[in-house]
Amino acid sequence: MASTSDIKNGLCIKYNNDIYKIIEFLHVKPGKGPAFVRTKLRSLTNGKVLDNTFSAGHKIEEVRVENHKFQFLYPEGDQFHFMNTETFEQITLNKNILDSPDLLKEGENVMVSINTETDLPLSVDMPASVILEVTYAEPGIKGNTATNATKSATVETGATVNVPLFINEGDKIKIDTTSGNYMERVKE
Repeated sequence: MASTSDIKNGLCIKYNNDIYKIIEFLHVKPGKGPAFVRTKLRSLTNGKVLDNTFSAGHKIEEVRVENHKFQFLYPEGDQFHFMNTETFEQITLNKNILDSPDLLKEGENVMVSINTETDLPLSVDMPASVILEVTYAEPGIKGNTATNATKSATVETGATVNVPLFINEGDKIKIDTTSGNYMERVKE
């Protein structure tokens, strides 16, 4: 058993007969009244996000997890196939367990959290950013760059990302996997 002082991002807990992963947390100590912890929890079974508040000192049941490095092989409908880079064992995960499946490129390495009690995969942690090639983008019109104007572009995985007007087809761009936003153009 852990308490609210042990809460951190990425911690997996049992709550309301389900397993949740803590996405965000904030320790709050108001001037009047007891301290509490405001959290955002994501269910690892259905992907729903839940806002919850724990009072200070509240006991929470922690789920033991191991993180293993897996390589993404290929998608097949709503199923995504991964291979353990150490044992070469292959697993198949449902699309809803992934944070941003549309930004996952074949051959990309991810960290998979596995429940040590049941040996079932709980979540997939993507790298902080990915570099993808733009396959389709409307041409930018000269003179439209006075403001931070953006246009929609399609990358090699099929995802649509808002990018600045100067991005063209064939450019490689860095994308933040947590928000899905454009970060920068990558020169090779």
